[in-house]
Amino acid sequence: MQVETSSSKYGVKHYPDGIREWKKEGNYFSFWTSETTLEVRVIADKIIRFRYAAEGTFQRDFSYATSDTLEESPITFGIKEWEETFEIYTDALKIFIARDNLRITITDTEGHVINQDEMGYHWQHYLLKGGKIQYCSKLIQENECFYGLGDKPTELNLRGKRLENYGTDAYGFQKDTDPLYRNIPFYYGLHHGKGYGIFFDNTFRTIFDFGKERTDVCSFWARGGEMNYYFIYGPDLLDVARAYTTVTGTPELPPLWALGYHQCRWSYYPDTRVREIAKEFRKRQIPCDVIYLDIDYMEGFRCFTWNKEWFPDPVGLIRDLAAEGFKVVVIIDPGIKVDPDYKVYQEGLKNNYFCKRADGALMEGDVWPGKCVFPDFTNPVVRDWWSSLFKSLAEVGVRGVWNDMNEPAVFEMGSFPEDVRHDYDGEEVSHRKAHNIYGHLMSKATAAGMKKYLMPNRSFLITRSCYSGAQRWSSVWTGDNVSSWEHLWLASVQCQRLAVSGISFTGSDIGGFIGEPDGELYTRWIQLAVFHPLMRTHSASNETGFNQEPWSFGTEYEKVVTKFINLRYRLIPYLYSTFWQYATYGTPMLRPLAFVAQNDEATYNCTHEFMFGDSLLLSHVSEKGMTEKSIYLPEGKWYYFWNDQLYTGKDDVTVKTPLDEMPLFVKAGAVLPQYPVMQYTHETPVTEMLLDVYFGEEVVRSILYEDAGDHYGYKNGQYNIICFKQRSDKDQFYLKKQCYINYETAYSNYRIVLHGLPFSGKTVLVDGKPMKLDSAGADGTVTFVVPRNFEILQISRS
Repeated sequence: MQVETSSSKYGVKHYPDGIREWKKEGNYFSFWTSETTLEVRVIADKIIRFRYAAEGTFQRDFSYATSDTLEESPITFGIKEWEETFEIYTDALKIFIARDNLRITITDTEGHVINQDEMGYHWQHYLLKGGKIQYCSKLIQENECFYGLGDKPTELNLRGKRLENYGTDAYGFQKDTDPLYRNIPFYYGLHHGKGYGIFFDNTFRTIFDFGKERTDVCSFWARGGEMNYYFIYGPDLLDVARAYTTVTGTPELPPLWALGYHQCRWSYYPDTRVREIAKEFRKRQIPCDVIYLDIDYMEGFRCFTWNKEWFPDPVGLIRDLAAEGFKVVVIIDPGIKVDPDYKVYQEGLKNNYFCKRADGALMEGDVWPGKCVFPDFTNPVVRDWWSSLFKSLAEVGVRGVWNDMNEPAVFEMGSFPEDVRHDYDGEEVSHRKAHNIYGHLMSKATAAGMKKYLMPNRSFLITRSCYSGAQRWSSVWTGDNVSSWEHLWLASVQCQRLAVSGISFTGSDIGGFIGEPDGELYTRWIQLAVFHPLMRTHSASNETGFNQEPWSFGTEYEKVVTKFINLRYRLIPYLYSTFWQYATYGTPMLRPLAFVAQNDEATYNCTHEFMFGDSLLLSHVSEKGMTEKSIYLPEGKWYYFWNDQLYTGKDDVTVKTPLDEMPLFVKAGAVLPQYPVMQYTHETPVTEMLLDVYFGEEVVRSILYEDAGDHYGYKNGQYNIICFKQRSDKDQFYLKKQCYINYETAYSNYRIVLHGLPFSGKTVLVDGKPMKLDSAGADGTVTFVVPRNFEILQISRS
């Protein structure tokens, strides 16, 4: 065995020596050295799993991240023996394993290096706390960029950064604060136009160094567990994102109302105040679907109770709000108050459901109710019990749950001490291994309970802490942010990063949770949040008495805020269709420009601009008083949303930014479906679908997905998928529609508004039959109505 002595406080580092034996069993390849075993599993032609046993014995093969439906794809693969290496090959990759030290080199089929070990795998005993520290180091390729890792509040390109995953209650975090709430050990590499991803599935504290310590080396390690990682090849970054979500799972579709506007505050109480807020939204004609109840709705902050003085009739309150189109989401934290008269505490204590310290004492700590104990969500029996508690909330009409403080956060202590014990689905481990999945499993149990008791309706869940794979059951928000222009930028960056890290259903606390925004900041934040899948205003306004509702900043700002919330509701069919693509294929809903134009180096460090779905590109107004902004557009043609001006991409463009506009562009060739404005989703049937169609000379496909927007009929085929393909040229506009139809809608026509037609159309054919244009606008648009079942639409110059 080759060893290297080190001055590290952890002792000697161990490195693999030469391969002594190997074996192939199905799609598994095993290689043995004197001390280390490497297992390579070929999952698909572009997904390879590497797993190392430091002293020859693997730990239990178990993951809270990977999808239950992850299966090997039928592919061609095999192995070749060379003098210095073994070569495992697929239709897309070659994996070379050095005979003398197990170091890995991965190339494409043409021999271009995609990823290459530096020292590769090595380890050392963790003398202070037990187990082993597991390392892997890789060479950074020329001009390589790195992305991903969840909610890190820093530049999108992580080159030169060192970052850590250890779920932390980071109240009032700032730029570069690390770690934060979520634990997503997945990153992308991009060099020479080729993208790949590495998912390090290890729940211990993990650290990633992207060339900070040594500029030419990328390394990742964990203070316990195994070196177990998935290598995912693109070469397109979006293909890497899709494959990662295949590994960790895709979400179910949310209820349509969850894509509307959400209003939250710490705290709306008593019930009369909640009714006032709801009434004000409807009076002012500002759309809203969701009102949240923070911790003050409970009796002494006891979970699953109602404050008898402030909320004496929750059934009546929620029923009346529902009649006005509002859904209610309530907060539930993990801390259970120590109170012998409290039923939840009694049940948990009787059945041994709470976490304990190493000496057997209950894990106790102060949170909002005072002294609390905490369920061990790593125990499946406890998860089932926790799920059962949501029956009481579902029965009074609650439609969604907000899991908070689940890093887990404990006052004064920060979090649980490392000696706390956990079941870990039968393994019995310390908190060192369970910390990063505590909130993850709390939210999983919460989601299971709400789904069970709200059937046949879909439920909604939002969680603060989680691990890879939480997208299967929950949305997230970026945490306790601050009312500042810097945090507006952070909101954009964090939501982009979370989306490409598998969790697209994300948003920020609009306006900032801490502090008081002025009207301009709040308005600009609303504009950005229209293009985040989760759109929620939330504030800690109980601390100052400051109100942070859309009308709180005066008439001028209210008018603009209302305009943009209306825009959100108009775009819901586009947003829902984008969510369907995410739920079906794993495609991130928000896409940094590097992910849509990875051969354009000018996009690699873009943070302000991003794509929302296939067709919309936007940037937020990032400074107080900004009157114009320079935006980088990737290759192609782009229409400015507000005036239809056509721009050519692969260049910077400057646009004006009056208060009632933000930089927003539509891809030429796109079809943008829209609803009429409603005060809440499903307020009235959609009797005519609007299609904004943007002329373009490249072949562009656009998707419209439709279902009931609630319940699970879509899983039985009750949905519509409409694919529009535009293939136009300077003399003819041509739009073809193909569809799968198994859901009946209320509308029978499309009202088409065609933007940018470069000629005066004289001949209009719908499925070969002539028709007349309805109108031609002064802005250059033409409008006409066609039957929903049309297949081909043509407009010719002559």
